[in-house]
Amino acid sequence: QVQLVESGGGLVQAGGSLRLSCAASGRTFNTYTMGWFRQAPGKEREFVASVVWNVGSTYYTDSVKGRFTISRDTAMNTVYLQMNSLKPEDTAFYSCAAKPNYILLLRDPKSYTSWGQGTQVTVSS
Repeated sequence: QVQLVESGGGLVQAGGSLRLSCAASGRTFNTYTMGWFRQAPGKEREFVASVVWNVGSTYYTDSVKGRFTISRDTAMNTVYLQMNSLKPEDTAFYSCAAKPNYILLLRDPKSYTSWGQGTQVTVSS
């Protein structure tokens, strides 16, 4: 059973940085893609970024390109989301998720079969 545990959220001023971590366990992830999603109050869950575990290919939503970086440490079974130049509109509840690679549509949260408990990121102006 896949378990995902996020950490690293918090309150930061606009322009600041945070790094989110997602510790993954329960299986090997060579055939998985790991993603970060976020949900702001009153809005739908939104794709942020993903990384294909075995090759390291990364994908981002347009609004975070150039500011956020997703990476994975295969030895530590951990996925990171480095968030720089944060904006108030980045304020949301961020969740880590995992999906088997045979399920396509990596930007669709319904493709992801395992989810962490999430962590709040608040960016003040």
